[in-house]
Amino acid sequence: MNNSRFARTAGWLALPCLVAAGLLAWYVTREPATPFSASDSANAALVSRGEYVARLSDCVACHSLPGKAPFAGGLEMATPLGAIHATNITADREHGIGAYSLADFDRAVRQGVAPGGRRLYPAMPYPSYAKLSDDDVRALYAFFMKGVQPAAEANIPSSIPWPLNLRWPIALWNGLFAPTTAYAQKPDQDPLWNRGAYIVQGPGHCGSCHTPRGLAFNEKALDESGAPFLAGALLDGWYAPSLRQDHNTGLGRWSEAEIVQFLKTGRNRHAVVYGSMTEAFNNSTQFMSDDDLSAIARYLKALPGDPRRDGAPWQYQATAAAPGAPGAHTYATRCASCHGADGKGQAEWMPPLAGATSMLAAENASAINITLNGSQRIVAAGVPDAYRMPAFREQLSDREIAEVLSFARSAWGNQGGAVQAKAVGELRGHTDPASSSPIILHMR
Repeated sequence: MNNSRFARTAGWLALPCLVAAGLLAWYVTREPATPFSASDSANAALVSRGEYVARLSDCVACHSLPGKAPFAGGLEMATPLGAIHATNITADREHGIGAYSLADFDRAVRQGVAPGGRRLYPAMPYPSYAKLSDDDVRALYAFFMKGVQPAAEANIPSSIPWPLNLRWPIALWNGLFAPTTAYAQKPDQDPLWNRGAYIVQGPGHCGSCHTPRGLAFNEKALDESGAPFLAGALLDGWYAPSLRQDHNTGLGRWSEAEIVQFLKTGRNRHAVVYGSMTEAFNNSTQFMSDDDLSAIARYLKALPGDPRRDGAPWQYQATAAAPGAPGAHTYATRCASCHGADGKGQAEWMPPLAGATSMLAAENASAINITLNGSQRIVAAGVPDAYRMPAFREQLSDREIAEVLSFARSAWGNQGGAVQAKAVGELRGHTDPASSSPIILHMR
């Protein structure tokens, strides 16, 4: 009798468990809806438009390698779980996306779901690309199908170990953190602001680097409605600074024209591109239209800063280093010829350290990284820059780098704070010198 009652109870309990398991299996393997039912015909104008959308989206930066066919994949990306590699997105039918329909392509780009329901790792910025318009997705598809040569380059498997490499939990992550709707125009804003918001939030995926992430590696905000959006974040040994109106660590002292100049030429009176932004400039932002750059600037200038996070506004103060002050001699002999004894740099060619974000931010990763490893070469309008920051990892010890950075981060009104030799040593151990060869990746 007791056994019979137990069996009936177990049966009733098993039923909802089976239903729940079935629903979970359906949810994590389903192919989301898409507005596209068939592949559109692609004309030359649509392919050309798609090439521009690919520039806006900087697809080439992750999916191409120097010396390899464009968009053939292979770039290694480190994650806390292991390394993954960017995939082949040429029209090759075996290794690339040549067999994708427009609907397949849309699901992969905007929702992170490959054919068959396989979830893509969110290193692919589909939480941002979700905001792409239908027209831009259609144009992007036309470009990859008709404007990019197929490359029979096999994809490299990830090194994430089992069971962490199982993809189905990503569907749950998507349900929590990934939007599924395209950008909607804000009727209370003008067309220029809306265009800038669309590019920054969508194809430009600026938040992928400049927005801090939560415990689940999700961006803490995806648009201007959240205060963490574009508020600055650590990424791959660099600190991507705030793009909000923070006076010290953001764009508060930049005009709209100076933002446009920076994105178009790679420099202005405040800064020169460095770190991962160099590749974004070399292969993306300099190719954007003037109207789109102006739209980006308009939108970014509308994002308020946070004085509580940013601190008291920086003001220049002349600094006379005391004889024998730690770091002062190293600065005078190694740095002053370019950045100036007064920290003001040399016009737009040698950036100032007085008031520089890397000298004011509490995060010191960028200051350490560029001093250790130097900067990549900027290529503006096809012309490589004659000036680049040299690497000092072979010339200066951890202590010397810590001292010279501590000096610069406390001189001329800077308030970034001291740098410890231990922090320099840690970055020295897992970073490499910047390449002296410009990395210009071809789109075709």
